Amino acid sequence: MAVNYGSKRVVVGAHYGLRDWLAQRVTGLLMALFTVIVLAQLLLSKGAIGYDLWAGIFAAQWMKVLTFAVILSLLYHVWVGMRDVLMDYITAAVWLRLALQIFTIVWLVGCAGWAIQVLWRL
Repeated sequence: MAVNYGSKRVVVGAHYGLRDWLAQRVTGLLMALFTVIVLAQLLLSKGAIGYDLWAGIFAAQWMKVLTFAVILSLLYHVWVGMRDVLMDYITAAVWLRLALQIFTIVWLVGCAGWAIQVLWRL
């Protein structure tokens, strides 16, 4: 009896696919554009670069929202990368991979909460 593997192949692993590849590229592009915006504001400013300048840059509401969007992009970027690494390299013990993934999620949620506090305390 012949077995046809071509049409019944199931790809498993670290969610290989266009969605994660595209998410990494889009979030990376957003972070790069944000870096250019912040550097432009620093280079075009007058005076010494200190706390007052940084507070002035991030005081505007649009900059806080943009910064938070970039932080969320960074957190998603990290999650996709860490999930792929954990699924590719932690294969011996499923419980260890799950524990590391849960730790990563908790850590990233904590970072998001900290970012909210920092941004809206200015």
